[in-house]
Amino acid sequence: MNIAAAPGEVLPLEGALTFESIPAVLEESALYAARADLPERLTIDFSLVTDVDSSAVALLLDWRRMAMKRSKTLVFVNLPANLLALAELYGVAEIIQPHRA
Repeated sequence: MNIAAAPGEVLPLEGALTFESIPAVLEESALYAARADLPERLTIDFSLVTDVDSSAVALLLDWRRMAMKRSKTLVFVNLPANLLALAELYGVAEIIQPHRA
C-alpha cells in the first residue's frame, strides 16, 4: 500500500487492508498526516482495495479520529461492501460513512 496524495486531495488506496498490512498503512498515514501542507479536505478512494478484514474498520476509525483532531474533513469513497458490512456489524457505520445515502 502506497499513501501519497497529489494536490488534488484524493488519496487512492490499492491492495489489501488486512491485519498483515495495517501496521505499514498506519505508519505511512501518520507520515502523511504530519505534513505541513495537509489539505483541509481529503478524499480517500478505496476502489482499488482488494481485500479487507476487521482491522480495516479500526483503521478507518483511527483516520476519522486523526482528522477530527486536526479539524480536517475526511471523505471515504468507493468503500467495499464487505467493509461497510463489518462497520454495520460493529455499530460504527455512521462514524465511518456519516452521509451515506
